[in-house]
Amino acid sequence: MHIPNELKYAATHEWARQETDGELTIGITDYAQDLLGDLVFAQLPAVGQNVAAGEAICVLESVKTAADVHAPVSGVIAAINTALQDAPEQVNQDSYAAWLFRIVPGNAADFSSLLDAAQYKAAVDAG
Repeated sequence: MHIPNELKYAATHEWARQETDGELTIGITDYAQDLLGDLVFAQLPAVGQNVAAGEAICVLESVKTAADVHAPVSGVIAAINTALQDAPEQVNQDSYAAWLFRIVPGNAADFSSLLDAAQYKAAVDAG
């Protein structure tokens, strides 16, 4: 299981990367994509949508299940990765390159409250 140290994580298996403009790029972890299996569909949130931390805001469907993806912080959806609408399998190929959406956080400090790599790994290992 690959868990990059430079990212932050939510207990619900999303990763977050802070960009230089303050936006957060969000995707699902390698662990999550492995649990889901081969993705066949991505229902992404709408640009401009207000979201609350912990809210289920999009759905990823695989050949065996569908799973909600949650907003790790509150804010406004700034962008979506439209390439995933035609090729959701990109998440299986590299879950840290195939981001899902970007959020303008309502409170920049919320990013620091997410789990670091060691904390996320401990949470996954604890089951």
